[in-house]
Amino acid sequence: MQRKIRVVIAKPGLDGHDRGAKIIARALRDAGMEVIYTGLHQTPEQIVETAIQEDADAVGVSILSGAHMTLVPRIVEGLRERGADDVLVVVGGTIPADDAEELKAQGVAEVFGPGASTAEIVDFLRGAVPV
Repeated sequence: MQRKIRVVIAKPGLDGHDRGAKIIARALRDAGMEVIYTGLHQTPEQIVETAIQEDADAVGVSILSGAHMTLVPRIVEGLRERGADDVLVVVGGTIPADDAEELKAQGVAEVFGPGASTAEIVDFLRGAVPV
């Protein structure tokens, strides 16, 4: 039997809009993945710690605050520093195309903007996470 993909869904910083994160969490759960939702106002360090403690395969960062170029690199770097650079990081939110490319250059696997379907995200994770 194939093991379930474990995904941490995180809301970093002061962004208080979590409807999208909850929709994604539910879609991943309905697709058979194990989902750990961190709740609002997490620091990058808390997100890294949760990913490590939960033995996550991936971290999905939902961010709408505009602080993505500050907070997301801290998550990626924190995972590297803790020896968890095999944890896939994906980002969802209102991310300008230039910033999305820079985030990918820094180690983010994919950036999903407004209008991305839940099926697209599920399919990406299934294809990117070895199980």
